Amino acid sequence: MTAALPEPRQGVRPQGAQVADKTPKSHGRLSISANLTPRDLMTPTPRLKGAWTARVLTLCPESFPGVLDTSLTGRALRKGLWALEPIDLRTFGTGKHRNVDGRPAGGGAGLVMRADVLGRALQMAAGGTPPDAVRWPRVCLSPRGKPFRQADAARFAGAEGMTLLCGRFEGIDQRVIDHFALEELSLGDFILTGGEIAAQAVLDATVRLRPGVLGNAASTREESFSDGLLEHPQYTKPAQWQGRTIPETLLSGNHAGIAKWRRAEAERLTKERRPDLWAAYRGGTERLDRG
Repeated sequence: MTAALPEPRQGVRPQGAQVADKTPKSHGRLSISANLTPRDLMTPTPRLKGAWTARVLTLCPESFPGVLDTSLTGRALRKGLWALEPIDLRTFGTGKHRNVDGRPAGGGAGLVMRADVLGRALQMAAGGTPPDAVRWPRVCLSPRGKPFRQADAARFAGAEGMTLLCGRFEGIDQRVIDHFALEELSLGDFILTGGEIAAQAVLDATVRLRPGVLGNAASTREESFSDGLLEHPQYTKPAQWQGRTIPETLLSGNHAGIAKWRRAEAERLTKERRPDLWAAYRGGTERLDRG
């Protein structure tokens, strides 16, 4: 009777076995960086050297990449055109239970995220990044922040990357915001349970402006807010639907007439729906006329 050979132990290569070369073809162009994200949350995708990078400090790292892993942003993420690094704030917590919050000084409802915990996390996240806020913005998502605008997305897209701190509970200890000169941003006049959804919205608006992410870069120059106005109405096939037709001007082939119609519609919609944008737009055009 022939004795059965023992199974090789895990991680041990049987003698004489050949090992395939697993070095990627693009070796030398990719960069790898370590962070405190649990391994099962790390995306096994390549990262082009020098890729725009977002570091997100959150108590819910499992929320990422979320919607950012879909459509054009997800495709760009998998291609390594940009990189996402969720950092679990709980890792920096204090005590046996990794506490990250405390009761508000002076009393009141709810809990406040601790300065010492967030300070450690932000210090770690700053590793390997430029201190200049222009090259690497550091943002805190907060309902009391200034409104996030398209101009902010363009500014962030022109940087090397950015760090986003997702707030929770009653807010963040003010000393952290002051010490790290965090830029507070808000999506609008409403309250979310945390900053994760807001962070994903900011990143989506930003990443789509990065080179190579959109199939047609010209589309970003014609959409809402690109010139201070809401975008004009859009139409496509069929020419007639439910008794409604496409405006004749758009089918005329007269490019000057089409541009004039689109501008007029953009101005009409902005004036009707966003008087704040309309006032800013009119003020800008008047200054140009005087100049």
